[in-house]
Amino acid sequence: MPESEKPESEKPVSENVAPENPLPGNAASGHVMKEEGKFPRGLVIRLFAYLIAGHLFAAFLYLLFEMGARG
Repeated sequence: MPESEKPESEKPVSENVAPENPLPGNAASGHVMKEEGKFPRGLVIRLFAYLIAGHLFAAFLYLLFEMGARG
């Protein structure tokens, strides 16, 4: 059977086929930053919360060791 008469499902697939969605990375799913250099608001809030929580934990450990050294 010649190559042109084969059904579509039996034709060989070229490995150099362009992707259906040529947009890079997360651009295809719509997660593109509006302006370059500006972080999403949720990320900024989470980073700030972790920063505060980390400092509170460090202060607690500092006080724990200070109290332990006194007594």
